Amino acid sequence: MENYLLDWANLLLRWLHVIAAISWIGESIYFVMLDNGLHKPKDEASIKRGVFGEMFAVHGGGFYHSQKYLTNPPFELNEDVHWSYWKSYTTWLSGFALFALLYLANASIYLVDPAKMELSGAAASAIAVGFLVGGWIVYDGLCRLISPTMNRDGLLSIAVAVMVIGVAYATSLIFQGRAAFLITGAVMATSMSANVFFWIIPGQRRMFNDIKAGRTPNPLDGKRGKQRSVHNTYFTLPVVFLMISNHYAFSYSHEYAWVIMALIIVSGALIRQFFVLMHAGKKLYALPAAGTAVIVAALFVGAPQQALEQPAVAQTAAPAVAEASAPAAGEASAPAAATAAAPAATAGVNYAQVHEVMEKRCVACHAAKPTQPGFAAAPAGLVLDQESVVRANAARINTAVKSKYMPLGNMTQMTDEERVIVDQWVSAGAK
Repeated sequence: MENYLLDWANLLLRWLHVIAAISWIGESIYFVMLDNGLHKPKDEASIKRGVFGEMFAVHGGGFYHSQKYLTNPPFELNEDVHWSYWKSYTTWLSGFALFALLYLANASIYLVDPAKMELSGAAASAIAVGFLVGGWIVYDGLCRLISPTMNRDGLLSIAVAVMVIGVAYATSLIFQGRAAFLITGAVMATSMSANVFFWIIPGQRRMFNDIKAGRTPNPLDGKRGKQRSVHNTYFTLPVVFLMISNHYAFSYSHEYAWVIMALIIVSGALIRQFFVLMHAGKKLYALPAAGTAVIVAALFVGAPQQALEQPAVAQTAAPAVAEASAPAAGEASAPAAATAAAPAATAGVNYAQVHEVMEKRCVACHAAKPTQPGFAAAPAGLVLDQESVVRANAARINTAVKSKYMPLGNMTQMTDEERVIVDQWVSAGAK
């Protein structure tokens, strides 16, 4: 019952997170489009009123006329003014709660990869949270140091890109692949929400209060808010990819997963730049072309690896392999005999041996009623004690097993010989 309730909490938190993120990102993209789509007013009355730019639009059966004032609008500001922040805060809070529920609470399963670094669950959780806090501190420090008056944003953009790629590399050295992708995305998302909380909204409130009090606002508040908003819009597409990447094991389980991650981040920023400039009337098709080229590069980097190297074992005929797969009377099990014989000849690997591996290493989680604590249902709906499910998902299972992404943290101690059994069976057509 406890696992069932945790699954419901997971579902509801994820739903809230997605709803809030869609609302925040949608509003952010709209305002970037509006800001870049403004044109200098042509009528003298608007110019005299201090209109910085205006935009005419049609949507939903109506016509809109938006005008932007940098400071001192010729009208009284009231409390009905629209503030954009709760969507950002809700997105981050729900995202962190989901991260805590799934990853931090089960760090030994979802974060720790003993093949990379021997860590306790508590240590892995502390390091993961440290990345979120430290990422914001480093990012904010770069902004303050390199472009304190928003006059060197080009150099700052390069420095931030290097920082993000550094995070991708560092997380890939420490955590499981899926967790590394998620934590890198969370570092960027944390910086996005922190930009809103620490800089954008406080600066806008100071400007609002100054205008209401008849004081001249500090122009740096407006410039800094614009700078951090621009950073947020370039983070958007990479963060969306990193948050959905857990569905695609081929991307995060590769030996060079951090390179794939870095390339996708760069491609997302390039594609976003195209849309940003397009709203300003500049259609630079070289940008999406470059973004596509970077994705193609990621495709080549992540190309499937060669079949698992077979352990050096004595050649054994197929009948002997089949015979070894069946436990003898009085024996506890015969996986050791099967794994010793299985790698010898691809033709000799049969489903009985694969089933034995699934039973021993996989079905604690991947069963109709999992026995592994923390699982109320089979992950991804894969019930691997059913032959039809294993055969239908053979290629998918093999990708996870070959890359050593599964079992998670190798908690069931699957051996290389057992991975070879699965690989050879699938390579032979899953017969």
